[in-house]
Amino acid sequence: MKIRKGDTVEVISGRFEDRGKRGEIIRVLPKENRVVVQGVNLRTKHQRQVQAQGRNISPGKIRFEAPIDLSNVMLVCPKCGKATRVGVSRGEDGKALRVCKKCDAAIDE
Repeated sequence: MKIRKGDTVEVISGRFEDRGKRGEIIRVLPKENRVVVQGVNLRTKHQRQVQAQGRNISPGKIRFEAPIDLSNVMLVCPKCGKATRVGVSRGEDGKALRVCKKCDAAIDE
């Protein structure tokens, strides 16, 4: 996967209210090919009060970010600030570096 936790991404498709939003990746789920983006795809869970085995969970509505498909987001280049595709090239030490396809800047520093 060319997108990692902590990257800033832009939502390019999906729900109308989420399209165009930018956010940081909180979690990456590689087996399901999905990511969790901060402030995107917000869901509401109605939590019932639980009083079992010393745990005391208060009731109410909990807002949380649900995973979205990896194909619906694009990485934002830290140098040019545009949503871009990601290429891979070799650095001076032989390690693989992620590279912006628009400005050829290294994303990993």
